[in-house]
Amino acid sequence: MAKEDIEDLQQQDEQDINDNRKPEETENIEDSNNSEGSQETQDDEAPELSIEEKLTAELAAQKRAYLMLMAEFDNYRKRTLKEKQELIKNGASKAMEALLPVIDDVERAIQAMDSATDVDALREGVNLIHEKFVKYLSQQGVTAIESTGADFDPELHEAITMFPAASDEQRGKVVDTTTKGYMIHDKVLRHAKVVVGQ
Repeated sequence: MAKEDIEDLQQQDEQDINDNRKPEETENIEDSNNSEGSQETQDDEAPELSIEEKLTAELAAQKRAYLMLMAEFDNYRKRTLKEKQELIKNGASKAMEALLPVIDDVERAIQAMDSATDVDALREGVNLIHEKFVKYLSQQGVTAIESTGADFDPELHEAITMFPAASDEQRGKVVDTTTKGYMIHDKVLRHAKVVVGQ
């Protein structure tokens, strides 16, 4: 068979198929083709948001982010406050726990005073308690302020009275300490109460 004859047969078959088709089927095929084309057109022509709508959406997103940030900060503040309170509470309990042996020694010394006949032994026991307590304070960073004979320093000393100096060298110096002062690290816990020469 020649090539022209084959093409003629194919055209004739297509014509027969179209002739045998019902009119509704032809319309459905055309309608489906039209609907696909219109859907593509709608997808291509999606309506754009106006500037006002864009700004409103952006403002809402910023507001949500701000509220989340505020909630997170509030949680952080509460958590930090709680941790600080626990730290102070636990720090005080540890300090008091370390003081208990000193209190025990003081109570034993008081009991021994009722029946003690050896004053020297009692004095030695009290001195040991004092040394133990001073050692504990030193471990906590607490040190005594050396005042007598030093130049008067208002940052460290509190002058309770002025006393005539025996010599010019004693003027402006601490002549006597009535109450010892203490520091913890570099901070003054209590100013030393002193008598200053003038």
